[in-house]
Amino acid sequence: MEHMKLGIIGVGNMGSSHIQNILAGKTPEIHLAAAADRREDRREWVKAQAPELPVFSEGSQLIESGLCDAVLIAVPHYQHPVLAQEAFAKGLHVMCEKPAGVYTKAVKEMNAAAEKSGKVFGMMFNQRTNCLYRAMHKIVRSGELGEMKRVNWIITDWYRTQIYYDSGDWRATWAGEGGGVLLNQCPHQLDLLQWICGLPQRVRAFCQEGKWHDIEVEDDVTAYLEFPNGATGVFVTTTGDAPGTNRFEVTGTLGKLVCEDGRLRFWKLKEDERAFCKTAKEGFSKPEMEEIEVETDGENPQHVGVLNAFAANILRGEPLVANGREGLGGLTLSNAMHLSSWLDQAVEIPFDEDLFLRELDKRRASSRKKEGAGITFSTEGSY
Repeated sequence: MEHMKLGIIGVGNMGSSHIQNILAGKTPEIHLAAAADRREDRREWVKAQAPELPVFSEGSQLIESGLCDAVLIAVPHYQHPVLAQEAFAKGLHVMCEKPAGVYTKAVKEMNAAAEKSGKVFGMMFNQRTNCLYRAMHKIVRSGELGEMKRVNWIITDWYRTQIYYDSGDWRATWAGEGGGVLLNQCPHQLDLLQWICGLPQRVRAFCQEGKWHDIEVEDDVTAYLEFPNGATGVFVTTTGDAPGTNRFEVTGTLGKLVCEDGRLRFWKLKEDERAFCKTAKEGFSKPEMEEIEVETDGENPQHVGVLNAFAANILRGEPLVANGREGLGGLTLSNAMHLSSWLDQAVEIPFDEDLFLRELDKRRASSRKKEGAGITFSTEGSY
């Protein structure tokens, strides 16, 4: 096999970007074989871009067509596990947009189906391709930062207007989307946080629903994290701040990393802070340090990089950017934050998955119905 034949299910904001990237020749080992979308205007858009491309109204039809080796799923969140399991049952590889699903129990079922099929299951965690985050991962995981003490991430530059939420009938509803900023905008950051720093063991979160927009799900979140080694963290996010901030800071016993404004800086201590604290002879002295601008390879291929790695894995067994099992980490954090806020108490990880689903189902049952404006936006520059 020289090329992977890919079908794209869902031609909304992200699906249309993937189609444009493939048609532009940015994924040379991927052949666009088919597309599917329930909206007629999106199917017409595909036909205008690629007149000869087979286009279906349902993802299930594309899966059954026999035209593809793999599918990319870019539809509303609840459908991710359903379509993925259908694809695995038909012997297709799967690339899934974030999040893998709305709740961890469903994602575990996706992974079980992938293992049973023997097919590749990849996650579209494109931020893992960012050279800055790759460098952070290497420094923290190698021990160069010492023992982790503190994590702070304020990611408030996800500003969204009301028309964004009004654009689709599924958006910003418990029944249609399953959550707000944690499940839509922040899966990348939640994935990166646990990929770089590991999962916390306890979460206390405050998710404010409809604080800045006319929506029923959360658009403002503050969460406190406790890690197994005693380190603590704070995660703050919203879609209501303009201008917003994106600052990711990790402090260890050997220094501090700060990722902000396209730069990664490392304040590197000359000796371990714990040893210095216990042996210093002056009460106000501080350990010597140097500020380093961390050099990276400068590469940040984003979605194209994830897709090219997916094709290379299928064709030659090369590594994925992220596999389906890794879809559980950030979603575990998201679910724990929701559950903590709903119960108004701290939640241990792992949490009771059945309890989470019961609480989610309460909200789905009372979720309001709304009409979507049927608008598709360009995602360029938003991730």
